[in-house]
Amino acid sequence: MIEQILAADVRALARAATLIENQTDAGRDLLSALLPHTGQAMIIGITGPPGAGKSTLVDQMTDRLRRESKKVGVLAVDASSPYSHGAILGDRIRMQRHHEDPGVFVRSMATREQLGGIARGTRDMALLLDAAGFDTVIIETVGVGQNEIEIASLAHVTVLVLVPGFGDDVQAMKAGIMEIADVFALNKADLPGAERLEQEIRATQHAPVQRVIATTGAGVPELIALIRSQLQQKELTND
Repeated sequence: MIEQILAADVRALARAATLIENQTDAGRDLLSALLPHTGQAMIIGITGPPGAGKSTLVDQMTDRLRRESKKVGVLAVDASSPYSHGAILGDRIRMQRHHEDPGVFVRSMATREQLGGIARGTRDMALLLDAAGFDTVIIETVGVGQNEIEIASLAHVTVLVLVPGFGDDVQAMKAGIMEIADVFALNKADLPGAERLEQEIRATQHAPVQRVIATTGAGVPELIALIRSQLQQKELTND
């Protein structure tokens, strides 16, 4: 299975993902064996309130990265079903246009009532996709709001997606989730209030802002360029 994973075999990846998500001994052994092959992927966190258009934005980002021949892994963290404790939304209704693309691997993960906006095995799943040679791993959090700050410790770059019309906008959002953002994506930027929201963000936060319209893909190439720029700045700072 290790050889198959390193070759990005989709079936092997799916089996390994199940072992890892269920926190089995076999899954832990796999991760230990794969760890030396990690460290190459760019991990992007996408977070923000429900209704901000995170899933649509992730879909457009994936499409743009595939045009660059980048392999993309997507971990979509969903709220847990109160009955099965599995992900409510699931892979099948996400990103249908990428379904048969071997360069895209999409996995929905249930939070299983864990706070923080990400599932318990999210970090391990990101390592799995990294080892399998995916250039970019995008993690979309569940969208529960203030509890999502854990994504900042996992992603290389964290993107906070906001839209105009959320009441008092920036003033209504607590400091924690605003401060984890490396980049602000102002989605639905064609709607009234977008300019005011951008001004509020720039007046109170230091991270750069990029306007996007996720439904059309407008601004997405610029957003990806901004994410890469932020990652380079972080790497230079760490060096």
